[in-house]
Amino acid sequence: MATEIATLGGGCFWCTEAVFQQLNGVTAVESGYTGGSVPNPSYEAVCNGTTGHAEVVRITFDNAVVSYRELLEIFFTIHDPTTPNRQGADVGTQYRSVIYFHTPQQQDTAKHVIAEMANVWDAPIVTELSPETTYYKAEDYHQNYFVQHPQQGYCAFVVAPKVVKFRKMFADKARG
Repeated sequence: MATEIATLGGGCFWCTEAVFQQLNGVTAVESGYTGGSVPNPSYEAVCNGTTGHAEVVRITFDNAVVSYRELLEIFFTIHDPTTPNRQGADVGTQYRSVIYFHTPQQQDTAKHVIAEMANVWDAPIVTELSPETTYYKAEDYHQNYFVQHPQQGYCAFVVAPKVVKFRKMFADKARG
């Protein structure tokens, strides 16, 4: 198995994590923080916007089963890449749309996918493209959040529709 890591921020990490956990070829998804200036940030500090971190997911995937390009294509359909520092009602720099690349190949692929997606959206894409920085795993209670709390209000009304959308649009790539 040839594994690779992708780090993506598309708003609340609970949403992004829940979708990518459904994808064939993904071996692990972890919620965390990156892109900020404070070491070992807490969720509370990230949420009050003083650390500069984005909520992200770190995805480990088998690139023989699912490509980095396919991850990005899914990423651009499950969040709105045209709203700076916002996803729906979630507002703040921690919810920015961002791709942290790990290799020059990922950077190149991301540039191409962003250019292609510009034709799909009615507004300009504001997704940041940055080199991977220090990553911090989010607190344990954030890991597998949707799986553990599907009836919680935010999960039922915000996360679940994104999972349904993914399963409908990418049925051939979803786990059974």
